[in-house]
Amino acid sequence: MANSMMTFDKYRTFETEFAGRPLVIETGKTTQLANGACFVRYGETVVHVAVTAAAKPRDGIDFFPLSVDFEEKLYSVGKIPGSFLKREGRPSEKAILTSRVIDRPIRPLFPKDMRNDVSIVCTVMSVDSDCAPEIAAMVGVSLALSISDIPWNGPISSVSVGYVDGEIVINPTAEQRERSKMATTVASTDSRVAMIEAGADCVSDEVMYNAIMAGHEANQPIIEFIKGIQAEIGKEKFSYPSNEPDHDMFEAIKAFAEEDIKYALDTDDKTVRDERLKPIYEAVHEKFDELYPECEAKIDECLYKTQKFIVRRWLLDEQKRVDGRGMNDIRPLASEVGVLPRVHGSGLFTRGQTQVLTIATLGPVSDQQLLDGIDEEEYKRYMHHYNFPSYSVGETKPSRGPGRREIGHGALAERALAPVIPSVEEFPYAIRLVSEILSSNGSTSQGSVCGSTLALMDAGVPIKAPVAGISCGLITEGERWMTMVDIQGVEDFFGDMDFKVAGTRDGITAIQMDLKISGLTPEIIKEALEKTHEARNYILDEIMLKAIPEPRAELSKYAPKMLTTTIPADKISEVIGKGGKVIKEIQAECQVKIDIEEDGEFGHVFVSGVDAENCKRALSIVETIAVDPEPGAMFLGKVTRLMEFGAFVEIAPGKEGLVHVSQLDVKRTEKVSDVVNVGDVIRVKVMEIDDKGRLNLSRRAVLIEVDGLTPENDPAADRPRREGGRNGGNFRGRRNNH
Repeated sequence: MANSMMTFDKYRTFETEFAGRPLVIETGKTTQLANGACFVRYGETVVHVAVTAAAKPRDGIDFFPLSVDFEEKLYSVGKIPGSFLKREGRPSEKAILTSRVIDRPIRPLFPKDMRNDVSIVCTVMSVDSDCAPEIAAMVGVSLALSISDIPWNGPISSVSVGYVDGEIVINPTAEQRERSKMATTVASTDSRVAMIEAGADCVSDEVMYNAIMAGHEANQPIIEFIKGIQAEIGKEKFSYPSNEPDHDMFEAIKAFAEEDIKYALDTDDKTVRDERLKPIYEAVHEKFDELYPECEAKIDECLYKTQKFIVRRWLLDEQKRVDGRGMNDIRPLASEVGVLPRVHGSGLFTRGQTQVLTIATLGPVSDQQLLDGIDEEEYKRYMHHYNFPSYSVGETKPSRGPGRREIGHGALAERALAPVIPSVEEFPYAIRLVSEILSSNGSTSQGSVCGSTLALMDAGVPIKAPVAGISCGLITEGERWMTMVDIQGVEDFFGDMDFKVAGTRDGITAIQMDLKISGLTPEIIKEALEKTHEARNYILDEIMLKAIPEPRAELSKYAPKMLTTTIPADKISEVIGKGGKVIKEIQAECQVKIDIEEDGEFGHVFVSGVDAENCKRALSIVETIAVDPEPGAMFLGKVTRLMEFGAFVEIAPGKEGLVHVSQLDVKRTEKVSDVVNVGDVIRVKVMEIDDKGRLNLSRRAVLIEVDGLTPENDPAADRPRREGGRNGGNFRGRRNNH
């Protein structure tokens, strides 16, 4: 009988050290049918990467069809999914963002004329919190593409860069990430920086530049490591039919349409530009469709390349931009706040034909987002969402929910503002921002940063500093290059870079760099940082802060009122009560919402409601439950029973005391019901706690000590007193009708 046991004669392992931790690559044992595959073991993090390519190109498209998926498996962190189906569903926001971070540095390294579908799948199978799975995945993608037969001009490597206690740290551990003032991902080729994705706590340009260069240097040993593996086991790259238009076709179309396209592009109005281009496209197709049958897509490609040629020649040779601006000029700007009457805060930011309206909504802390992913973070209190409807670019498409681009842009704006959001102790609210893109002609993500700052300040959120964002573009030709500030759509389409930087006057809070070339030199990065710093300061000082110089002193009357206190952790169960009975009673009585978060020895209590006085009443009840009353303390209490000798008053659920008839008023009281009724909320002072723990309360003492009343000067001494929700002072309550 033949031996059916499989052999793994192609199985190989390669090992190196990466930021002080072992990095092991395994190939050849599994995933035999993919074009390239590997297991990446970084510490105890394990990511499987598989890359595949279609054998034939896709017809009728004018782009390279690349898809990247970063799949988080909850078994990797020992979790069972919380969904009804108990299996992973749509990718988390973190997974989508990681897919985009992987896509950006590898895409420019594929042949621009290739139209074969390429799919990359990274599956996170085990997570060591000290070894980030996204970094392992990026290294694995580079390795799998390098050893595959798919044409690709790599390899690259990627690292995470932190800034801990004034020191730059490569691939920081979980504990270091908690203390780090930046989280910057840097991808590199062997000569240039290919991608930057950064979030930072207002670090200087110098610190950020040094961190990027440190990341670039740290990538080089891994690139050499991958090159060595490729040389040993890499496959020969397959050939493919080029989608590059015929040279003679391009030259003929360029000669026919160049002057008309120059006229069409030479305007600062995107609508005018698009209208001028329509008849040119029609005329070109009418002339060339018969000369080049079944080449409509390639004819369009020639028109695109002609526009690109014109825009780049203008910039490089004439220092001319399509709208007539100088290289460092920003388009016309405008800021406005309070544009929507009943929302909690709103800000409208306009830059040229890019226009963003951001709305801020405040809610109780319990409204924070629950995250079901592989990260240690489980809740998100501050959220930013970004919507890009088709009408913003003059198109007609139905809305189908946010795509990866919308999620990415929302996350970039969220990252830019996160460092200035006050802590929950300073501002006990959940915060949601929604940026509605009303018009788009370049860098809407940075417009949403500016609009969001305006909305937060309009809502009265005490942000630590205002944040603005701006983009910087790039044109290169051989060794020649030039940068320009505030690129509009046409400069983004035909340029080489969109370098987005957000920050305060003092420092950077976020960076995202999109490239169409293989990478940037240190000189380009330094100039981009300098130009964006100067531009965002101008936007802040001359535009945004003139619309609203500081956060409003008071919240909108439509925003929930929020109070917070801290109680001993062992008292939380008493506040909640059996089956939630006590907390439900407090919420119903005071018409508020109460949330409690346990943190070690303490419980943080958050009370929210429309009426501030009801919030104060609820908070007082919670504090009374948590802290035993002492003689001399004053409370708002509810009358629960009337007796001939006095009234029983509940100052908190389960804590009731007696107000003797002699202690009900400053004058002699003959009948208890002449002063109070069941359900009234009255002010009382604890006079005594007897040896059985019973409370003796006094309303009379409060009237004398707080209101200054005596039998001689009491204006109501000649008539009975009855108190409900209309008696003022710091103890004001309300009448409860049950």
